[in-house]
Amino acid sequence: MIKTLILLYILSFTIVTTANAETDTAIVRKHLVNITKIKSYRNFANIEFLNQTADYIYNEFKQYADTVYFQEYTVDDKVYKNVICSFGSKNKKTVVIGAHYDVCGNQQGADDNATGVVGLLELARQLKNRKLNYKFDLVAYTLEEPPYFRTINMGSYVHAKSLRENNIDVYGMVALEMIGFYKDERKTQQYPIGFLSLFYGNKGDYITLVNKFGKGKFARKFSNKFKHTRFIKTKKFTGPKILPGIDFSDHLNYWKFGISALMITDTAFYRNPNYHDKGDTMETLDILRMSKVIDSVFNTIITLK
Repeated sequence: MIKTLILLYILSFTIVTTANAETDTAIVRKHLVNITKIKSYRNFANIEFLNQTADYIYNEFKQYADTVYFQEYTVDDKVYKNVICSFGSKNKKTVVIGAHYDVCGNQQGADDNATGVVGLLELARQLKNRKLNYKFDLVAYTLEEPPYFRTINMGSYVHAKSLRENNIDVYGMVALEMIGFYKDERKTQQYPIGFLSLFYGNKGDYITLVNKFGKGKFARKFSNKFKHTRFIKTKKFTGPKILPGIDFSDHLNYWKFGISALMITDTAFYRNPNYHDKGDTMETLDILRMSKVIDSVFNTIITLK
């Protein structure tokens, strides 16, 4: 009798943790094709194709969100656009989930960062008509890549600054930065410091939650909830900002404005040999595991308190 009760408890727990697995891999694949297979490359110099991507994101957001708009700004006489949509707009505190849609140079940028953008699109679909504890802003950023990385022309800097200037009550921010590349073979995972493999292993088979020391309440709670969704193998990493790679995405600009923020990543160039290269195509991606990352984000944010 006791063994039966224990088994029933285990089964019920399994059902609960997977009940909200809603990411549709066919939709994920469609978005990846549409974003990566445009006629040219969505980099800062190809403003026409960069804006074509922005329009695609806008039109997808518009199907699901309370509010959708472009945040436009000018750099070197060219107009660039963040694309923003909102859910739960009546709630007081805001959570930002962001991903950049531009690429570095002349390449498709499937993992970097079409995967993050598709994550936003799927989250928008899943969040429609949901009862939420916070206002969620999904933001697709422009100009994350060089030559504008670490400058005030980054789309995420423009957005983070606008939050501060408008006195928006921001609980925290999550950056989706390359979430689609995985390898199960040994020695497929590198680190900025070699001995970290002793703690995290040398297989590139997990997603990472990257935090800085003094991460703040939001990043701590989000990381704990995400890991306990159990959809995908997850490892948390916390370190100093000076460690190479820890601030290599849009979350760095929210840190600058005192906002608790973290990055969700497959670790980029520490794992993916196609980083900033023409080999970064959707054929190299693990769409199933990428979808499980999106499910983990969704289940985390709808239960976040």
